[in-house]
Amino acid sequence: MRMLAALSAALFAYLAVGYMIGYAPNIRWRASRRQTDMTKRQLWLIQAGLNISPIRFWTVSLVLGLLALLIASGISQAFWVALPPAVVVTMLPHWFYERRRLQRLSDVKRAWPDGLRHLVAGVRSGMSLPLALEDLAVNGPEALQQALERFPTLSRVFGVPAALESVRDELADPTTDRVIEVLLVAHERGGPIVPEILADLADSTTKDIRTIEEMQSESLEQRLSARIVFAVPWLVLLLMTARDGPYRTFYRSAGGTVVIIVGAVLSIFGWWAVSRLGRQPLEQRVFGATALEPGR
Repeated sequence: MRMLAALSAALFAYLAVGYMIGYAPNIRWRASRRQTDMTKRQLWLIQAGLNISPIRFWTVSLVLGLLALLIASGISQAFWVALPPAVVVTMLPHWFYERRRLQRLSDVKRAWPDGLRHLVAGVRSGMSLPLALEDLAVNGPEALQQALERFPTLSRVFGVPAALESVRDELADPTTDRVIEVLLVAHERGGPIVPEILADLADSTTKDIRTIEEMQSESLEQRLSARIVFAVPWLVLLLMTARDGPYRTFYRSAGGTVVIIVGAVLSIFGWWAVSRLGRQPLEQRVFGATALEPGR
């Protein structure tokens, strides 16, 4: 019964934190919507560089959370003291790979100006745009090599437009959307004006990326502070209850449980509020499968 209660409490805490920060499982009863949601989660994993199913990802996360709950319960001898650190450990894989995903997409975004100049040089040297794109997938910036890794094969099987659209949907980034749309138009129209169009696009993309990086740098300190302020009190509480004494006795009592629950609610709310206030406005996608939904 204790293990069942622990599992139920961990699941409740996971769902509560998920709904607070906006990453809770989106449960649907209709099969068509459920399939769409699974596709979005799989896309998230692909962008993060993981070739596993969403179910396996969250199963591993929950197992890590349960192990952390057992270890922290053994240290503090108080279930409610061990629960918040266990929830944090459960969410760590998601936070880690979300950061990795954003870094990969950011690397691709920053690489587009050099990649476009690479295309301009290839087209001016006599290459066709498809050949220049294949050369970019092999000899371009490393981030674009990874993003365009499947482009040569897809272009030969399905054609250049379908291959570019596949790259656009996998990256799901507004900057990449604009670049791909210009490349599609350039491939369709062709002509000597293509290098000039790509050069102008490289210059405008460079300016956009510089502006975005400045905005992100200004909010970095605020985001780090929010995470530190959230995590430190619970680590201190875990250390305070690691030995027998008045702290462990109090937090194993009903009054201590109430204090922990209230503190957890206030911590989550404070983290959410600071993250919300420090969030930068995200550019919405205009093209692609998720064009009608806000960027994540």
